[in-house]
Parts: sequence; structure tokens; C-alpha cells
Amino acid sequence: MPLVFITGGVRSGKSHFAEQAAIQYYQTQPSTEKRLMYIASGIALDDEMKKRIDRHQADRLAQPMQWITVEAPYNIAPVFETLKDGDVVLWDCVTTWLTNAFYEGYESGAPCLTKPGCLASKLHTVKQAILSLLTKNVTLLVVSNELFDEPPYQSEEVELYRRTLGQFHQWFVVMAQEAFEMNYGILKRWK
Repeated sequence: MPLVFITGGVRSGKSHFAEQAAIQYYQTQPSTEKRLMYIASGIALDDEMKKRIDRHQADRLAQPMQWITVEAPYNIAPVFETLKDGDVVLWDCVTTWLTNAFYEGYESGAPCLTKPGCLASKLHTVKQAILSLLTKNVTLLVVSNELFDEPPYQSEEVELYRRTLGQFHQWFVVMAQEAFEMNYGILKRWK
């Protein structure tokens, strides 16, 4: 399975690049049972996020290819388990999913990040699901945000998030056949 990792700044063009790359993979995939899938992790908690989600959906609808969109803000591993040989899948994005994982359970007063082992378990489950895809003929493109050019924050919670995201990024790059960074609309291939 090709695993392609794409990171970059907010509104840098990485999602558009990832969508175009997914379409190219899809068009060259010989399987007749193939599907072009978009796994969305965003939740519209405010107007800005709703506008971003709407824009991404409109961008996909404007393309000639038919995307199958799966909403997976929390439990993404079961979605990975449903993928079939020939599928081309774009997951957008890791940073949103990780934020959701950190705060899942917040409304009940017990967010995951406060529960011992909760976050580690979620990360382990996702990594295992991705590793299982390596045995299938599935192309997975993974989008994430680059948050490491900013100075350290005073908040331990924010630093824990950045450290966790950084370690997850490193894991993705090790596992990926290709790794890209997009900034200001300029693409750099790292691997």
C-alpha cells in the first residue's frame, strides 16, 4: 500500500494538493472495484470551522471525480477496517482528529487527555489499523498541519498536544513511501 503523508501550514494548499494526488492515484489504479474516499475528521463547532468544511465539500463536488465521504471525527480505525483492495483514501486531517481524541469525553467532564492511557490507546489503535492496511492494495493519503514553527507555549496541555502530534508525524514519515510539506502553495518533497 502506498502511504503518502502531506503536512504544511494552515491554508497552504495541502488539501488541494492531496485531493489532486488522490485523483491521480485513483485514475491509475487498475482495480475495477476501486473507490475514491475522503475521510473527514472535522466537526463544525464554530462558524469558521463550518465554513472550512463547506469549502472542502464544495471543492470535492466541483471535481469530475465522485468522492465517497466518510465522517470519522473520533473512531477512524473501524473505517480503515472497511477499506478494500483498490481503494484510494484521503484522510483530512490528523490534527483535527488528534484534537478530537484529546477532548473526547469533555462534555461529560472527563476528556481523554485526563484519563491515564486513553490517548496512548487511541494512537495505538489508529497506528495498528494503518499497519493492517499495508497488507492491502489501498492507497492512503494523510493530511496534517505543521505546528512546529511557533515558539513553545506556556500551556502544558498545548505542549502535550504539539509533542504528541510531532511524534505522530514522525511515525507517519517513517511508514510513508512519500512525504511532502506544503507552504505558501509551494510543495517540498522530503521523502
